[in-house]
Amino acid sequence: MAAPSAPLKSSAKLIDPGTLMRIRSLELRARAVVQGFWSGIHRSPYHGFSSEFTEYRQYSVGDDPRYLDWRVYGRSDRYFIKKFEDETNLRFQLVVDQSRSMTFGSAGYTKAEYAATLAATLAYFVYQQGDAVGLLTFDAELRDMLPVRHRTGHLRRIFGALERPAAGTGTDFVLPLQQLAGALRRRGMVVVISDFLAPLEPWERHLATLTAVGHEVVLFQVLDPRELSFDFRDAVVFEDLESGQKMYVDPAAVRERYQRALAAHGSALRGVAERLGVAFHALRTDEPLELAVFEYLQKRLHQTRVERRQSPG
Repeated sequence: MAAPSAPLKSSAKLIDPGTLMRIRSLELRARAVVQGFWSGIHRSPYHGFSSEFTEYRQYSVGDDPRYLDWRVYGRSDRYFIKKFEDETNLRFQLVVDQSRSMTFGSAGYTKAEYAATLAATLAYFVYQQGDAVGLLTFDAELRDMLPVRHRTGHLRRIFGALERPAAGTGTDFVLPLQQLAGALRRRGMVVVISDFLAPLEPWERHLATLTAVGHEVVLFQVLDPRELSFDFRDAVVFEDLESGQKMYVDPAAVRERYQRALAAHGSALRGVAERLGVAFHALRTDEPLELAVFEYLQKRLHQTRVERRQSPG
């Protein structure tokens, strides 16, 4: 799926990630991105998308009047009921890689910080729309697992888990996917955020298990620009951030081979997504996060419209 970013770019001034990362509070970062995003949407041809995302539904005969929201009635002169958790638009599960490979960064912040901000932004966005959100973080082991909920204080706990520093001596995608396969009883959306710089074969079938039971899956690959360009000049000792293994490398001598290998890995990752019908988005850490939110929104709207067409009503 190509990034549908042009309308948003032309309609709003996007937040530079370097400027954004200087905001120390993860919650404030997420709010800044979402507010900037909505400002751009309301000035773009996509104005009106927000009307399809609400944490209320209109009152129907037979609903319990105790749950009417009178503040909304006062503003709109219409009766609305605030949705309960089992009525929310979506059950949204974030899966975030906090392994040590995510600690690389060439622009004053790391992939881990960018990924955490992306996850926090999506969590804040869907929570504000009335969706229930959960979080699973991992490295070589499972770290935090917060259930999918839409309750007061839950979003703060998600932010707290995302602020924990990346660590671990490896990346194991199998563990979180196995955990989710057993824990997610109801269909929803699973968003995996990682650099995906690990072998693909061990976890592809576990991802297939999630899609087979009806979960929508979105993969966000987060890479640093220098990982893509490998434009290091001087021969130097490189250290594997997870294993600690060191190797003396002349970048000029290996750059072309490295880029071919990275491109082949990216092509294989896209192949996994295509085979499983999974949405895939590649992000550079110097790209504004509003674009990722916009891509998610288009994916969500497409899913909503498909569900409506398939509904027997």
